[in-house]
Amino acid sequence: MNANNYKISVNVVPAYIPDQSQPDKHSYVFSYTVTIVNEGAVPARLLTRHWVITDANGGTQEVRGDGVVGEQPHLKPGEGFQYTSGTMMKTPVGSMTGTYQMMADDGVKFDAEIPEFYLLVPKILH
Repeated sequence: MNANNYKISVNVVPAYIPDQSQPDKHSYVFSYTVTIVNEGAVPARLLTRHWVITDANGGTQEVRGDGVVGEQPHLKPGEGFQYTSGTMMKTPVGSMTGTYQMMADDGVKFDAEIPEFYLLVPKILH
């Protein structure tokens, strides 16, 4: 298996949603926009997602499911897919990381790593 054939880049831009958050009730809502690009040589479909969400208290929740936002995008080399989703946490600071399971058109399954990113209420850290 040539690893260069199976290369998916993942970029995430998080944002705090103050209108939906209730800090007095320990409820902080964040959106995140994900851009997935097939940088490999073989077309591939995103089958499943696995997220690990960690809050500032060390509490973690895992989210697993088929596809993203109801889709299982098929990406040819050079193609990208972007979507926005969200999560709620009990603390104003946290992080997310995970993987997408991909299936290349040649039958090879591989994981695309989602690099860890931070969910931060603005001005919470100095």
